[in-house]
Amino acid sequence: MNRPRPKLLETTPAGLHCPIGGFYIDPVRPVDRAVITHGHSDHARWGSRHYLSASPGEPILRMRLSEEAEFEFLDYGQKTTVGGVQVSLHPAGHMLGSAQVRLEYRGEVAVVTGDYKLQSDATCDDFEPIRCHTFVTESTFGLPIYQWREDSDIFADINQWWRTAAAEGKCCLLYGYAVGKSQRLLSGLDPSIGPIYTHGAVEKGVQAYRESGVKLPETTSVTRRIETEAANASKSTSGEVTKRRQSSRAAKLDWSGSMVVAVPSAHGTPWMRKFGTVSTAMASGWMAIRGARRRRAVDRGFVLSDHVDWPGLMNAIVWSEADEIWVTHGSTAVVSRYLNEGGLQQRLQQHRSNSEWQHRRETLSAREIPSYWESTPGDDDSSENELPGKESSDESGDGGNPTSG
Repeated sequence: MNRPRPKLLETTPAGLHCPIGGFYIDPVRPVDRAVITHGHSDHARWGSRHYLSASPGEPILRMRLSEEAEFEFLDYGQKTTVGGVQVSLHPAGHMLGSAQVRLEYRGEVAVVTGDYKLQSDATCDDFEPIRCHTFVTESTFGLPIYQWREDSDIFADINQWWRTAAAEGKCCLLYGYAVGKSQRLLSGLDPSIGPIYTHGAVEKGVQAYRESGVKLPETTSVTRRIETEAANASKSTSGEVTKRRQSSRAAKLDWSGSMVVAVPSAHGTPWMRKFGTVSTAMASGWMAIRGARRRRAVDRGFVLSDHVDWPGLMNAIVWSEADEIWVTHGSTAVVSRYLNEGGLQQRLQQHRSNSEWQHRRETLSAREIPSYWESTPGDDDSSENELPGKESSDESGDGGNPTSG
């Protein structure tokens, strides 16, 4: 007689709950104990009493959450026991400190990925495949049209765009979300092309990354440059004349040839005007959709996402060898339909019959995907995949929702 599985996870109004351990994973409401997969604001929310998260993301969590909360940080792979449930955190590859949550109780294992990607990233640890019985995966880009190129190719395109614009005397404005995406973009920029400046919200994230030991090129916040130039102007003047000259000098700074990494919400605002003639670009997985760049009204769109693409999603599920898959965040209906139609389960059986790990890491090619997916909506203006919403344009803020794209 088969024993019933212990109930490791359940969905509740407050979020994903482990009833045996008495804790929540990325809760949407304040709770007593919260396990946080990473420091983005839609996963790490204010109000809980105790937070457990991965050590590499400590500066980001402390930057975003109340100092009055209790924090506990684990190294990747380190185990702790909460209410009888063994908990460990493993790299998710999404951003600095992002983690998959592994739960084990009486031989039953569940893994909650949070947000993740399989591409290597110089600013965070690579995704770690984990075998489990229940696998909870995101599906932000859960359509076969989303298949990412290598970072090196994308960064080569970005740097060439910058060189061309610099030769034309323009300033480049490159948009990415404040924490995670912007620092990944900075890691791939070629500082020999020109000086690199940052939006204030981006610079906060840069400092958190540097504190964690991530190497990034030299940056200066836009505000700091303006203040420095204004201070230099004030040395020879005073009073109202000083204020007028400071303002005038700041407005006449030469930004040509430079790169400014900013939050998307800054686009089209008065903040842009100080840079003179500009060339603009957005880095996001949503740029894979025809019409997305037009809707963003930018000159260039670079397809660079911190979320898993379709081949990566399929691989992660196969690697887990799980027999129960929970799909969240994004194209859940599409992914669930694909899994329920048995294609993946057949692959799982094939992979389980082979003991070689490299075989299980085989990449699913486009031709292995059923043909009806080729016409799935998502590559035109009628796509069900909405672009990220509006974010705060306040330079001192975090630039809004940092996880979309």
